[in-house]
Amino acid sequence: MTNDTVPPPKSGLHPVFTVSNIQHKIRVLDGTKVTYALWVRLFKLHARGYKVLSHIDGTPAPATTDDSYESCDDLLPRVLEDESTARQAWVRVENIFNNNKGARAAALEQEFNALRLANMPSLEAYCQRLRELAGMLKDVDAPVTDRRLVIQLVRGLPGEYDTVASYINQTLPNFETARSMLELEVHRKSGREDTATALAAPTVTPLIFSVI
Repeated sequence: MTNDTVPPPKSGLHPVFTVSNIQHKIRVLDGTKVTYALWVRLFKLHARGYKVLSHIDGTPAPATTDDSYESCDDLLPRVLEDESTARQAWVRVENIFNNNKGARAAALEQEFNALRLANMPSLEAYCQRLRELAGMLKDVDAPVTDRRLVIQLVRGLPGEYDTVASYINQTLPNFETARSMLELEVHRKSGREDTATALAAPTVTPLIFSVI
Protein backbone atom coordinates (compact mmCIF):
# COMPACT_ATOMS: atom_id res chain seq x y z
CA MET A 1 0.00 0.00 0.00
CA THR A 2 1.42 3.39 -0.98
CA ASN A 3 1.29 6.52 1.14
CA ASP A 4 -1.22 8.08 -1.28
CA THR A 5 -3.68 5.21 -0.94
CA VAL A 6 -6.56 5.78 1.45
CA PRO A 7 -7.06 2.56 3.42
CA PRO A 8 -10.59 1.22 3.46
CA PRO A 9 -12.26 2.21 6.74
CA LYS A 10 -13.60 -0.38 9.12
CA SER A 11 -17.34 -0.53 9.43
CA GLY A 12 -18.60 2.54 11.30
CA LEU A 13 -15.13 4.12 11.46
CA HIS A 14 -14.59 7.47 9.78
CA PRO A 15 -11.64 7.31 7.30
CA VAL A 16 -9.81 10.15 9.07
CA PHE A 17 -9.28 7.96 12.13
CA THR A 18 -7.08 5.66 10.05
CA VAL A 19 -4.42 8.38 9.82
CA SER A 20 -1.69 7.96 12.43
CA ASN A 21 0.65 10.70 11.14
CA ILE A 22 -0.44 13.06 8.37
CA GLN A 23 3.19 14.10 7.83
CA HIS A 24 3.76 10.73 6.19
CA LYS A 25 1.44 11.91 3.44
CA ILE A 26 1.79 15.70 3.35
CA ARG A 27 5.13 17.48 3.64
CA VAL A 28 5.56 20.22 6.23
CA LEU A 29 4.63 23.66 4.94
CA ASP A 30 7.80 25.76 5.13
CA GLY A 31 7.02 28.33 2.43
CA THR A 32 10.24 27.61 0.52
CA LYS A 33 10.74 24.03 -0.64
CA VAL A 34 7.05 23.38 -0.04
CA THR A 35 5.14 26.42 -1.26
CA TYR A 36 1.76 27.40 0.10
CA ALA A 37 -0.08 26.76 -3.18
CA LEU A 38 1.43 23.28 -3.56
CA TRP A 39 0.67 22.44 0.08
CA VAL A 40 -2.95 23.55 -0.27
CA ARG A 41 -3.49 21.36 -3.34
CA LEU A 42 -1.97 18.33 -1.64
CA PHE A 43 -3.82 18.95 1.64
CA LYS A 44 -7.19 19.30 -0.10
CA LEU A 45 -6.55 16.14 -2.09
CA HIS A 46 -6.08 14.14 1.10
CA ALA A 47 -8.90 15.95 2.90
CA ARG A 48 -11.24 14.90 0.10
CA GLY A 49 -9.96 11.32 0.21
CA TYR A 50 -10.53 11.12 3.96
CA LYS A 51 -13.93 12.82 3.72
CA VAL A 52 -13.10 15.91 5.80
CA LEU A 53 -12.89 18.55 3.06
CA SER A 54 -16.10 20.15 4.33
CA HIS A 55 -14.24 21.12 7.51
CA ILE A 56 -12.00 23.57 5.63
CA ASP A 57 -13.73 24.58 2.39
CA GLY A 58 -16.28 26.92 3.99
CA THR A 59 -19.14 24.43 4.11
CA PRO A 60 -21.46 25.53 6.98
CA ALA A 61 -21.24 23.32 10.04
CA PRO A 62 -24.30 21.16 10.67
CA ALA A 63 -26.89 22.40 13.13
CA THR A 64 -26.62 21.16 16.68
CA THR A 65 -29.86 19.24 16.10
CA ASP A 66 -28.44 17.44 13.06
CA ASP A 67 -27.65 13.75 13.45
CA SER A 68 -24.14 14.33 12.04
CA TYR A 69 -23.30 17.17 14.45
CA GLU A 70 -22.01 14.93 17.23
CA SER A 71 -19.65 12.98 14.99
CA CYS A 72 -18.40 16.21 13.44
CA ASP A 73 -17.78 17.75 16.85
CA ASP A 74 -15.95 14.63 18.09
CA LEU A 75 -13.60 14.77 15.12
CA LEU A 76 -12.25 18.25 15.81
CA PRO A 77 -10.27 17.44 19.00
CA ARG A 78 -8.47 14.73 17.06
CA VAL A 79 -7.12 17.15 14.46
CA LEU A 80 -6.80 20.42 16.38
CA GLU A 81 -4.88 21.50 19.45
CA ASP A 82 -6.73 24.72 20.24
CA GLU A 83 -10.37 25.67 20.68
CA SER A 84 -11.23 26.56 17.12
CA THR A 85 -12.83 24.90 14.14
CA ALA A 86 -10.78 23.39 11.35
CA ARG A 87 -12.04 26.15 9.07
CA GLN A 88 -10.79 28.87 11.41
CA ALA A 89 -7.38 27.23 11.60
CA TRP A 90 -7.31 26.89 7.80
CA VAL A 91 -8.14 30.58 7.34
CA ARG A 92 -5.41 31.59 9.82
CA VAL A 93 -2.82 29.68 7.79
CA GLU A 94 -4.17 31.28 4.61
CA ASN A 95 -3.87 34.76 6.12
CA ILE A 96 -0.28 34.15 7.20
CA PHE A 97 0.73 33.46 3.61
CA ASN A 98 -1.50 36.08 1.98
CA ASN A 99 -0.86 39.09 4.23
CA ASN A 100 1.61 41.71 3.00
CA LYS A 101 1.74 40.20 -0.47
CA GLY A 102 3.25 43.36 -1.96
CA ALA A 103 6.22 43.45 0.39
CA ARG A 104 6.83 39.72 0.09
CA ALA A 105 6.60 39.88 -3.70
CA ALA A 106 9.16 42.70 -3.81
CA ALA A 107 11.62 40.78 -1.64
CA LEU A 108 11.20 37.59 -3.67
CA GLU A 109 11.58 39.49 -6.94
CA GLN A 110 14.85 40.95 -5.69
CA GLU A 111 16.23 37.54 -4.76
CA PHE A 112 15.01 36.01 -8.02
CA ASN A 113 16.69 38.68 -10.15
CA ALA A 114 19.94 38.60 -8.15
CA LEU A 115 20.38 34.81 -8.06
CA ARG A 116 23.59 33.62 -9.70
CA LEU A 117 25.08 30.18 -10.27
CA ALA A 118 28.38 31.39 -8.79
CA ASN A 119 26.66 31.84 -5.42
CA MET A 120 25.15 28.35 -5.38
CA PRO A 121 26.86 25.02 -4.56
CA SER A 122 25.87 23.40 -7.86
CA LEU A 123 23.89 23.81 -11.07
CA GLU A 124 21.20 21.54 -9.61
CA ALA A 125 20.87 23.74 -6.51
CA TYR A 126 20.76 26.87 -8.70
CA CYS A 127 17.94 25.52 -10.89
CA GLN A 128 16.02 24.25 -7.88
CA ARG A 129 16.20 27.60 -6.12
CA LEU A 130 14.92 29.38 -9.22
CA ARG A 131 11.98 26.98 -9.28
CA GLU A 132 11.30 27.54 -5.57
CA LEU A 133 11.34 31.32 -5.95
CA ALA A 134 9.02 31.12 -8.95
CA GLY A 135 6.61 29.04 -6.86
CA MET A 136 6.71 31.50 -3.98
CA LEU A 137 6.12 34.43 -6.35
CA LYS A 138 3.06 32.66 -7.71
CA ASP A 139 1.77 32.33 -4.14
CA VAL A 140 1.86 36.13 -3.75
CA ASP A 141 0.11 36.78 -7.07
CA ALA A 142 3.30 37.63 -8.97
CA PRO A 143 3.63 34.57 -11.25
CA VAL A 144 6.77 33.98 -13.29
CA THR A 145 6.28 32.74 -16.86
CA ASP A 146 8.37 29.82 -18.11
CA ARG A 147 9.99 32.16 -20.65
CA ARG A 148 11.09 34.56 -17.93
CA LEU A 149 12.35 31.66 -15.83
CA VAL A 150 14.57 30.53 -18.71
CA ILE A 151 15.87 34.06 -19.28
CA GLN A 152 16.79 34.39 -15.61
CA LEU A 153 18.39 30.94 -15.68
CA VAL A 154 20.72 32.08 -18.45
CA ARG A 155 21.25 35.51 -16.95
CA GLY A 156 22.80 34.05 -13.82
CA LEU A 157 25.37 31.88 -15.61
CA PRO A 158 29.12 32.65 -15.51
CA GLY A 159 31.18 33.31 -18.64
CA GLU A 160 32.23 29.72 -19.29
CA TYR A 161 28.64 28.93 -20.26
CA ASP A 162 28.47 31.67 -22.93
CA THR A 163 28.20 29.29 -25.90
CA VAL A 164 25.29 27.20 -24.59
CA ALA A 165 23.74 30.30 -22.99
CA SER A 166 23.71 32.06 -26.36
CA TYR A 167 21.97 29.09 -27.97
CA ILE A 168 19.35 28.95 -25.22
CA ASN A 169 18.68 32.68 -25.59
CA GLN A 170 18.17 32.24 -29.34
CA THR A 171 15.86 29.23 -29.14
CA LEU A 172 14.18 29.90 -25.76
CA PRO A 173 13.22 26.29 -24.96
CA ASN A 174 11.15 25.48 -21.90
CA PHE A 175 12.85 25.52 -18.50
CA GLU A 176 13.39 21.76 -18.20
CA THR A 177 14.94 21.55 -21.68
CA ALA A 178 17.24 24.48 -20.93
CA ARG A 179 18.22 22.86 -17.65
CA SER A 180 19.05 19.59 -19.43
CA MET A 181 21.20 21.47 -21.94
CA LEU A 182 23.19 23.04 -19.13
CA GLU A 183 23.59 19.69 -17.36
CA LEU A 184 25.00 18.19 -20.58
CA GLU A 185 27.42 21.10 -20.82
CA VAL A 186 28.57 20.46 -17.25
CA HIS A 187 29.20 16.78 -18.06
CA ARG A 188 31.05 17.74 -21.23
CA LYS A 189 33.30 20.15 -19.37
CA SER A 190 33.92 17.62 -16.64
CA GLY A 191 34.92 14.95 -19.16
CA ARG A 192 37.26 17.33 -20.95
CA GLU A 193 38.92 18.33 -17.69
CA ASP A 194 39.41 14.69 -16.72
CA THR A 195 41.05 13.98 -20.08
CA ALA A 196 43.33 17.00 -19.75
CA THR A 197 44.35 15.92 -16.26
CA ALA A 198 45.17 12.43 -17.46
CA LEU A 199 47.29 13.74 -20.35
CA ALA A 200 49.14 16.12 -18.06
CA ALA A 201 50.07 13.39 -15.58
CA PRO A 202 53.87 12.92 -15.43
CA THR A 203 55.27 9.78 -17.04
CA VAL A 204 57.32 7.65 -14.69
CA THR A 205 60.36 6.10 -16.32
CA PRO A 206 60.96 2.59 -15.00
CA LEU A 207 64.31 1.89 -13.42
CA ILE A 208 66.31 -0.90 -14.98
CA PHE A 209 68.79 -2.67 -12.77
CA SER A 210 71.65 -4.68 -14.23
CA VAL A 211 72.93 -7.71 -12.40
CA ILE A 212 76.69 -8.15 -12.81
